[in-house]
Amino acid sequence: MRFLVDENFDNRILAGLLRRRPKLDALRVQDAGLIGAEDPVILAWAASEGRVLLTHDIATIPPFAYERVLAGDAMPGVIEVPFQMPVGNAIEELLLFVDEGQLGDVENQVIYLPL
Repeated sequence: MRFLVDENFDNRILAGLLRRRPKLDALRVQDAGLIGAEDPVILAWAASEGRVLLTHDIATIPPFAYERVLAGDAMPGVIEVPFQMPVGNAIEELLLFVDEGQLGDVENQVIYLPL
């Protein structure tokens, strides 16, 4: 599974994932040249690249994600990690997707952690 990591995502979580899985394919929005981009642009880019979006943005990302689904546009998936979730717990939960998940498992869905 390939990930796009939202601009304001906790870098401690990303760093922990990369420590545990150094070959993880996770690209930050900043590194994709999308810093400051609107949510629909980020979701469209993630879809074009087949990347699941990791985000803390529970307010605006899910409605835009479901708009894509309703319009019949590709939406590889979104995983919502609450800001208040302990970093270690977030890493462990996300490793379930990294180790066991396939892209189709979250396609057209917004998954909320904890599972």
